[in-house]
Amino acid sequence: MSENPPPTALVTVEARGHKCPIPIIWLAQRLHEVPIGAVIAVTADDPAASPDIPAWCRMKMHEFIAEVPAYPGSAFHIRRMY
Repeated sequence: MSENPPPTALVTVEARGHKCPIPIIWLAQRLHEVPIGAVIAVTADDPAASPDIPAWCRMKMHEFIAEVPAYPGSAFHIRRMY
């Protein structure tokens, strides 16, 4: 596993304190704020975000880069692909 940190996110969607699917809904609404090829992050503390955000990325064909601990919860880094 790589020790390199994920690329810097241009936008961070703060969704801590909200249950899924809110973090994904907010991610989808704000994805257009970053250019294609750039990284957006979502912070979430709902345990369901760990499987749900990568699954959404696969379904929508965006690149899931990393889940990084960000107390509380995690920061999920996603590369916009289109």
